[in-house]
Amino acid sequence: MNHLAPPIVAAGLEIENASFAYIDTHAGARMGYTDEQWPLVRRLVHTSGDFDFNGLTRFHPQAVAAGRAALARGCPLVVDVNMIQAGLTLRRLRPLDVHVHQFNADAEVIRLAVEEQTTRTVQAMRQAWRRGLLDQGVVAIGNAPTALLELIRLVTEEGVRPALVIGMPVGFVSAAESKELLMTLAMPPWIAIQGTKGGSTLAVAALHALMDLALESKG
Repeated sequence: MNHLAPPIVAAGLEIENASFAYIDTHAGARMGYTDEQWPLVRRLVHTSGDFDFNGLTRFHPQAVAAGRAALARGCPLVVDVNMIQAGLTLRRLRPLDVHVHQFNADAEVIRLAVEEQTTRTVQAMRQAWRRGLLDQGVVAIGNAPTALLELIRLVTEEGVRPALVIGMPVGFVSAAESKELLMTLAMPPWIAIQGTKGGSTLAVAALHALMDLALESKG
C-alpha cells in the first residue's frame, strides 16, 4: 500500500476551521462532553448542520481512547454499507494503514441472506466475524439497525470484542431501539446517537474525528 497521504488543500482547511469556530461559538453548553469527546461531537454538527447532536451523541467512558488507540495501530475497520467506505478520506486511511471491510455484495452473504431470510447486513456482520475482523477492530454502522442488532448478538452470545462500536443507524424501524440496546453494554466501548437520527455521513464524520486523533498520537 502507498502510505503517502494526499496533500491537504489550504483553502478547504480554512473553511473547515472557520466552521468549527462557528460551532464552538454558537453551540451553547457542551452538554457534559469532555474535551476529548467534543471534537467528535463538533464534527457531527459540522457534517449535518444540526446542533441537536450536541446532546444526542452518547459515549462509553472509554470510547474515544479505545478508538484512537485501535486506529493508530492499524486495526481492521468493518462498516455496514459502501457509503461509509466511499466517504472515508485516503489522507487519513493511508498513514494509519487502516483497511476497510464491507461484505454486502459478497456472493456467500447474498446466498445466506436468501436461504436464511435475513438481511444482507446481518450476514455481512457474520462474515466479518468468520474472517476474524471484529475482535479488536472498529465497527461503524450508519445505515442498518439489523447489522447493529446482529453485532450486539455476536458480542453477547459469541463473546466478540471489537475495540470500538460506532452505532449510528438512521430510521424509524429498530434504529432507536438498536442504539438503546448498544448503550446498555458495559463492553465493548461504543459511541451512539440517541433516537432516530443518524446515517452513514455521521459515521464517517465520527471516524474522521477519531482518525485525526490517531494521527496526532502517531506524530
